[in-house]
Amino acid sequence: MKNRVKKTVPVLEMSCAVCAASVESTVRALPGVYEASVNFAAATLTVEFDPEEVTLGRMREAVQAIGYDLIIDEENAVEAQEREQRRHYRALLRRTLGAWALCIPLMVVGMGWMHAEWSPWVQLGLTIPVLFVFGRGFYVTGWRQARHGKANMDTLVALSTGIAFLFSLFNTLFPEVWRARGLEPHVYYEAAAMIVAFVSVGKLLEERAKGSTSSAIRKLMGLQPKTARLVEADGTEREVPIAQLRPGDRIAVRPGERIPVDGRVAEGASYVDESMISGEPLPVSKKPGDRVWTGTINQRGAFVLEAQAVGAGTVLARIVEMVQLAQGSKAPVQRTVDRVSAVFVPTVIGISVVTFVVWIACGGWANLTYALLAAVSVLVIACPCALGLATPTALMVGIGRAAERQILIKDAFALEHLCRIDTVVLDKTGTLTEGRPAVTEWLWLVPEAVRGGLQAILLGAEQKSEHPLAAAVVVALSEAGVSAAEVTDFRSLTGKGIAVRGADGEEYWVGSRALAVEYGAEIPDGVSRQTEVWQAAGKSVIGYGRGAELLAVAAIADPVKPTSAEAVRELERMGIEVHMLTGDGRNTAEAVARELGIGHLRAEVLPDDKERYVQELQARGRRVAMVGDGINDSQALARADVSVAMGRGTDIAMDVAMVTLMSSDLARLPQAVLLSRRTVRAIRQNLFWAFVYNLIGIPLAAGVLYPAYGILLSPMLASAAMAFSSVSVVLNSLRLKWSKF
Repeated sequence: MKNRVKKTVPVLEMSCAVCAASVESTVRALPGVYEASVNFAAATLTVEFDPEEVTLGRMREAVQAIGYDLIIDEENAVEAQEREQRRHYRALLRRTLGAWALCIPLMVVGMGWMHAEWSPWVQLGLTIPVLFVFGRGFYVTGWRQARHGKANMDTLVALSTGIAFLFSLFNTLFPEVWRARGLEPHVYYEAAAMIVAFVSVGKLLEERAKGSTSSAIRKLMGLQPKTARLVEADGTEREVPIAQLRPGDRIAVRPGERIPVDGRVAEGASYVDESMISGEPLPVSKKPGDRVWTGTINQRGAFVLEAQAVGAGTVLARIVEMVQLAQGSKAPVQRTVDRVSAVFVPTVIGISVVTFVVWIACGGWANLTYALLAAVSVLVIACPCALGLATPTALMVGIGRAAERQILIKDAFALEHLCRIDTVVLDKTGTLTEGRPAVTEWLWLVPEAVRGGLQAILLGAEQKSEHPLAAAVVVALSEAGVSAAEVTDFRSLTGKGIAVRGADGEEYWVGSRALAVEYGAEIPDGVSRQTEVWQAAGKSVIGYGRGAELLAVAAIADPVKPTSAEAVRELERMGIEVHMLTGDGRNTAEAVARELGIGHLRAEVLPDDKERYVQELQARGRRVAMVGDGINDSQALARADVSVAMGRGTDIAMDVAMVTLMSSDLARLPQAVLLSRRTVRAIRQNLFWAFVYNLIGIPLAAGVLYPAYGILLSPMLASAAMAFSSVSVVLNSLRLKWSKF
């Protein structure tokens, strides 16, 4: 089987969606490349390839040949891209300010002294630096594209301004040609210069807004410390760059510092804020042997950790990579947009030529000025950028916003399908409930004064047991501050419970009602009624006794998470039908369903049954999201239209699911659905306005309203409209950043 590697690398020098299509097609054509996708908004190339057949260096050479560039330095690619973006933005700002500094006096001269003999020469002097110094990039890129038989937005700007300038230059040098025919020689220097100025402003605003769409990635990257304090074999510490760390290294972490790598605590203890990974607000206690994660914040104590995963192997790096890949993915609708963009510029050039010919054919050479202005306006007003930005900007903001809320969305396909679901199937254990048994209630039959010693014996006995219910008792008593007493003669009574001997020589037992009967323990009516209530609620009941005396009973259950009920209600308010599946018995399942208000449930199901249940729902025309832990629900997750894993940052969860809820909080699920709906709505709005803008703008620029209303759009207004269209699409996407969820 061939080796397949997937990488995301930054792309430089792209100016519009057509540029993205050129880079994409060039890389895809290389042997050994299976798939290539360019995100114009993020300025990234996501490529899947065989490293034995083609390298990133070879891709870079191919991309450089058509006038663009790739950053293939994997260690510092993001930092290099940010530096390049800052440099590009500063250069664009200088060019824009320079262009406007000359355009303002140019407009004053052109409008105030239009008919003066010297006016065309002054306008020419002001226009040359605007076009060929501050607007030089349009002509360089346009020429580079032409040499390779391609055309992009820069081609349209170069053609429109070049035609207006050359026509004006001819009229300045040879005005007699027109005067001999009884026509006034007009110049359009200000139109050519203002096109460059307006387009530069649009690019500047677009660049600034696009930078905001990738803020989530920058925040995630900022969580990774740059250096760490390496502990040498002799115990001394020295600060080293993160890139030098290797698994097995010992690293010192002080209070207030971010943890630099994934690992386990080797020495010391502390509390760590893991909210950036899990979303849990309370700090988590850490002691030797406990795991810690990159980017989380050490709060109180100092400790030494042993590195287990460094660099690209950390959970944080996996999250960053997943978000980058998701932001670089393409929604199904984007494929149609790409096909339109590929023929967009040649089509616009053709429409411009037809516009010029029709004007001349209808009015003769007397209409030359109008024909020229209309043709130039068509070139300028057409905006492939708005089309190219419509989908990726909304995806970048939406997926980035989700990541900030500990919701990882694998790709655009998952996002688009998540918004369409009408049914959610929830696994009970670990999804709706905590996933581990806990003592919910105690009923003691002895005075409180003697209870402490009896609790100590119970804890000592249960610590020797391997039963899951015993673990619940151990946790409950330990959290209550009980210390275990020494017990001897431990016996496991299969199917019934355990028995031990205390220091007082008495025999103590813990187990089922059958075990109590076996020891001859009398169960009072009140206790019997209470245990029946607990069992009806789906809880397990254990008894604790000393010989023939019943000392206490306890109810044990897998408690429902505090946020599960509200999450279920929120899903139903959104019009989504909620179902619950569990391998537990019917009583337990019905008790949980009643508590959460779930009307559809199936109990005592196996993994195969879960998959069949999802299939049954799909056969009824339902669009199903399956929510589980990503491991034992894998069959049902794979079958569902959208798979959602309750992750806690695990590798398996991130691998198997379309959507990973990093925390154990089910309330993230309705947030994810709402976010997907708003993101897809923003994409549709963007595409609608981008298409409508071009469908209305191009005919308007061509002069369709002139015969009836005498309205002809000037090239200056056309360039301003073009700049506004791109910026408006990006700003509409940015609204997602400020939406409340």
